[in-house]
Amino acid sequence: MEQQTDTYQDKPFQNVTDYFTGDFTLDLELVKKEVSYNSDAHFREFNIGGTNIRAALVFVEGLSDKDLINMHILKSLMFNFYEEYKSAPSYVEGTISKEFIKNRVLSISEVEEVYSIKELMAKVLIGSTALLVDGLAGVLILGTKKGKTRNVEEPISEGSVRGPRVGFTEVLSDNTALLRLHGENEGLSLTKFHVGERAKKELVIAYMKEIADSELVEEVKKRIQKINIDNVPESGYVEQLIEDNYLSPFPQAQSTERPDRVIAALMEGRVAILLDGTPFALIVPVTFSMLMQSPEDYYERWIPGTFIRLLRFGAAIISLFAPALYISFISFHPGLIPTKLAISILGGREGVPFPAIIEALFMEIAIEILREAGLRLPKPIGSAMGIVGGLIIGQAAVEAGIISPIMVIVVAATAISSFALAHYSAAIPLRILRFVAMFCAAIFGLYGVILFFLVLCSHIARLKSFGVPYASPAVVYHLSDWKDFVIRMPLQMMKRRPKMMNMKDSIRKGSEEG
Repeated sequence: MEQQTDTYQDKPFQNVTDYFTGDFTLDLELVKKEVSYNSDAHFREFNIGGTNIRAALVFVEGLSDKDLINMHILKSLMFNFYEEYKSAPSYVEGTISKEFIKNRVLSISEVEEVYSIKELMAKVLIGSTALLVDGLAGVLILGTKKGKTRNVEEPISEGSVRGPRVGFTEVLSDNTALLRLHGENEGLSLTKFHVGERAKKELVIAYMKEIADSELVEEVKKRIQKINIDNVPESGYVEQLIEDNYLSPFPQAQSTERPDRVIAALMEGRVAILLDGTPFALIVPVTFSMLMQSPEDYYERWIPGTFIRLLRFGAAIISLFAPALYISFISFHPGLIPTKLAISILGGREGVPFPAIIEALFMEIAIEILREAGLRLPKPIGSAMGIVGGLIIGQAAVEAGIISPIMVIVVAATAISSFALAHYSAAIPLRILRFVAMFCAAIFGLYGVILFFLVLCSHIARLKSFGVPYASPAVVYHLSDWKDFVIRMPLQMMKRRPKMMNMKDSIRKGSEEG
């Protein structure tokens, strides 16, 4: 691709000393002064092969590939090629042409030009190598960034019984390659951005150019370009800075480290956001029902896939409302409980000194603390924490007469149900809102639970993710979308992509004939 040579006047910097002058000694001192506080920055001065023209390489140890620098840059530049250059049309005695170096000398794929110290530092500090040559205004930036940091492995946070055992890594180029390798290569479009005002990081948005809605793609680009923050260490920063309603507890972007999940989303007209340095990609827009889905729903036949999905919806309801319903029935509406069950529950609560809300809070907080502790501890120790530890504490509390046995059962069912959800980011808001529901039940009884449910439904109905209603397809009626909502219909019946995405091509390829 042809590059345009910018003049100093075209550059956005105010101070003229920010620009390279072509005076090798002055430019090199400028760079050395800028990186003087970086002990891992290295300089290699030498003469261009067969001449007295001075040159220098600037790179950061650990970020740049030394083998690539030695074999394809230094070796090429120090080789006696000047006799060949004398026959070039651009030859001027005692000088060297920038174009000749790029096109005839360097055996490296990525070469670009920069004209300011700020641009040079932004490139060198992510692994590129800068080449300064006496007499040339500007610096050549050579792509020498080190490759993989770890092998492609099975995603830890999204295990599955059936499906690909492949997960994203922290290297952006590996992740985009996985999308091309496992997805439709021809129609996949990748657009690169740089985010972070001080620590620049590469970010890529991926979409299917013949499927995704152009307005959605432009909106994603617009929001990314508006990101104004010093550093973006993880995709969670991007998620928070581009979401529609930052006050909502619900995630408005779907995070995943599974390429198959991203590819499936792209084929539905959605947009993926991948950030260098993290294995977690973001998918937008997202709805609440999508957070209840798992790739296994589609890898299995439609009957077991539907059954598992129904279990998840049921688990979400139990996780959110079970303790609140227990509190409301015990404290306000014991008459609604069948007589034999009520006698059994009241017998278990005999001698318990605390009301139901205190029981529930004690057990729920204990479970949450143990769950968090299990995440922070080493795996062999952490696996023994969590639900098992909570149940042991609960049993000890029952024997001490602090809580009732039925409370242990309710909290255990709640905790297990929260683990059954397909997305960790979907389980967190339900865990938080569970405490709100419990307080509503403790104050107003069953009426408080109903009021909480109505307010929650109202919030979800008004919430949007990049213009798509969060409660879709429940609030936007499209019959074809209901085929993949609570029930997952057979693939033969799912001929259309989700209409709520307003995509260019709504027909799944090859489905026109049935």
